[in-house]
Amino acid sequence: MIYLDTSVALAHLLAEDRRPPAALWSEELISSRLLDYELWTRLHARQLAATHGDLARFLLARVARLTLSEEVLDRALDPFPGPVRTLDALHLASIVFLRQQGQEVALATYDAGLAGIARNMGIALSDLTDVG
Repeated sequence: MIYLDTSVALAHLLAEDRRPPAALWSEELISSRLLDYELWTRLHARQLAATHGDLARFLLARVARLTLSEEVLDRALDPFPGPVRTLDALHLASIVFLRQQGQEVALATYDAGLAGIARNMGIALSDLTDVG
């Protein structure tokens, strides 16, 4: 299972210089409900909801999403092995929750800071190198 960070979803939607490999979309993908809020907030901020809305809805339909349960929110209050931003703490807490449920989860992110903390927590990183 791959936990999809917003940085990867946005790179895919906005056709940025770095884009996730096509094979990523055939994996079992999961994220927090934060993905919805971060994605739409950024699309609205760039005034791209009209042109990219259908693709965003299609992407979101492909990703299972966790609610921010009290357990996840409580874990985000605990320390991490380095400084994290608030939303990153919630994403990491979501991954911790999944792992506690016995799920093997790798993180797909282009955020170097988030990736570093995840590695320090023993969370595997998904390979985002496009081989094609």
